[in-house]
Amino acid sequence: MKLIRDKVPEIVAKSGKKAITHVADEAEYKKLLAQKLQEEVDEYKNVPHAEELADIIEVVYALAQQHGKSPADLEQIRKDKAEKRGAFTKKIILDRTE
Repeated sequence: MKLIRDKVPEIVAKSGKKAITHVADEAEYKKLLAQKLQEEVDEYKNVPHAEELADIIEVVYALAQQHGKSPADLEQIRKDKAEKRGAFTKKIILDRTE
């Protein structure tokens, strides 16, 4: 059992097969979204392509919605955090603190 994109049952049906599905309740959905995020991150680590990043973003947007945030809200939070703490563009590695 795994969370799938909304149109996958239609795609499966067009192939002549039948997808056995159900609609998750909120608790199951939250759990499966977290699992899906890890699955997509693992896929990106194995095949580092932009398409895999887009899959991660899709899951992140769904998770943000669970927190009552839109993609625009999430982007603003990201910008605010980057302004306050920086981004990851300078490639700085922390070796240790003393």
